[in-house]
Amino acid sequence: MSQPLLEIDSLEAGYGLAPVLHNVMLSVGVGEAIALLGANGAGKTTLMRSIMGLGPRVSGSILLDGQPIDHLKSEARVRRGLGYAPEGRRVFPGLTVVENIEVASNESKAMRKIRTARMFDLFPQLVPKRDTPAWQLSGGQQQMLAIARALMTAPRLLLLDEPSLGLSPLLASQVISNIRNIVAEGTSVLLAEQNVAKALEVCDRAYILRLGEMVVSGTSKSLRESSAVRDAFLGA
Repeated sequence: MSQPLLEIDSLEAGYGLAPVLHNVMLSVGVGEAIALLGANGAGKTTLMRSIMGLGPRVSGSILLDGQPIDHLKSEARVRRGLGYAPEGRRVFPGLTVVENIEVASNESKAMRKIRTARMFDLFPQLVPKRDTPAWQLSGGQQQMLAIARALMTAPRLLLLDEPSLGLSPLLASQVISNIRNIVAEGTSVLLAEQNVAKALEVCDRAYILRLGEMVVSGTSKSLRESSAVRDAFLGA
């Protein structure tokens, strides 16, 4: 079996004296889309922030390409190949769509233009809005823009935290459906999501968090077909 792109072992994390994650183990392979599922408060965002060096890791290890990144600041983790689109559609409201995308890159002007063109290929819904201020976009368009910004650093692994949060079912489906296109472009994805059905549709494998513990993992197909998992965790 090939070495995972990301490997988390026995991760413990918390805020002050309040533990949030307990003995979490997770891996993401090259070319995989992995779903991280769980109810509000399960610990999904804490895990994402811990991977990015923004959260309170207490113990355990986080390996990227088999090398520890626990000691690295978030900026260094980005340089090593991590990208992050946190929940909340974080864009610059006063900048246009194309300005939001281009400002996320520190490469040469020529390479920045190439990457920007790729983002519009990946998110064609943004093409007619390229010169529109971000504050005038719909929620779904803002989320696509936030993901495009995260992809401008050409990450090998993109962390997406609740991209469908607050969106209509149609817009949520459009946003999450782009994940297969992102993987096809060469970027692995770790998706934290409450839209279970759609996440299992686009991801290869899934982990289910409950109260900070990883309680179930498996292929998306096996989780969809498990009556016990559906009844206990998927609300079906």
